[in-house]
Amino acid sequence: MKVIVIGLGSMGKRRVRLIKQFDETIEIVGVDAREDRRKDAQSLYHIETAESIEECSNEAVAAFVCTSPLSHHVIITECLNQGLHVFTELNLVADDYDKNMQLASEKGLKLFLSSTILYRDEVKYINKRVASSKSKVNYTYHVGQYLPDWHPWENYKDFFVGDARTNGCREFLAIELPWIQKVFGEISAVEVRKSKNSSLNLSYNDNYMILMEHKSGAKGALAVDVLSRKAVRNLEIYSEDLYLSWDGSGNGLYDYDIEKKEDRHVELYEKVDHQDGYNQSIVENAYLSEVETFFAYIAGEKIPEYGFAEDKKTIKWLDLIEG
Repeated sequence: MKVIVIGLGSMGKRRVRLIKQFDETIEIVGVDAREDRRKDAQSLYHIETAESIEECSNEAVAAFVCTSPLSHHVIITECLNQGLHVFTELNLVADDYDKNMQLASEKGLKLFLSSTILYRDEVKYINKRVASSKSKVNYTYHVGQYLPDWHPWENYKDFFVGDARTNGCREFLAIELPWIQKVFGEISAVEVRKSKNSSLNLSYNDNYMILMEHKSGAKGALAVDVLSRKAVRNLEIYSEDLYLSWDGSGNGLYDYDIEKKEDRHVELYEKVDHQDGYNQSIVENAYLSEVETFFAYIAGEKIPEYGFAEDKKTIKWLDLIEG
């Protein structure tokens, strides 16, 4: 099988590495207009590279779209027209969603949208525990990281989070809202407070406080920012018969034992795969699970956790929250 990975930045390199980990017999061709990125990928992963999709799409089965979000819709259309199944990273905007969903359907091709946290074992555990609660559930959740620390090797103004349409807070919300709605139910209402508190050179708000109500009756307080000097994902879920806490890491989930009145550490992984240089909430196991699910999906063996139709609804909430 031959696949192409479009965009050889940090995420594209991750996908190349994980595809090789999934099945080392898959032929991978990396596509990037930048020569330095092509050379780097060749050196690190011993793959062929090209400057354009057209150069290498012959005999390819699928494409991974790992470029900046605002370029996704055009690349997805090109890949579908080349007869390729498509895996895409988060889009953050709904440009050409209807067009590309229709095109994929007409051509009998699969569209797969990344939503990595939905593949975390912690979220699957949390979902089961919340579903089993006999009481209405509330939660508080803080997600934040200082924007210059996201990609220390480049200026934050030089990649997509510097753009107001694909800004850092929007990225966080696009990552978190799919799993939040999976666990607590569809959002029914939000109340938002937002501002720009930092000295960062940004054209958008750098922090949000959001009160969310869900159709299930659950309520949540979500704080999202790009100014927290410590990278955090701090979650508390509570009800009359449930208390869970999670720091976002692979070893950081606790389920409070009501009878013993003590926190019980929940162990879910034989080994947590964590890459140096990333904060502890970035767990490679879930990224690999996504890749495995994509290949099973195009083989007709699995259904993804999330897709374009669901993301259209999420993006409407992002637009409403940002105002």
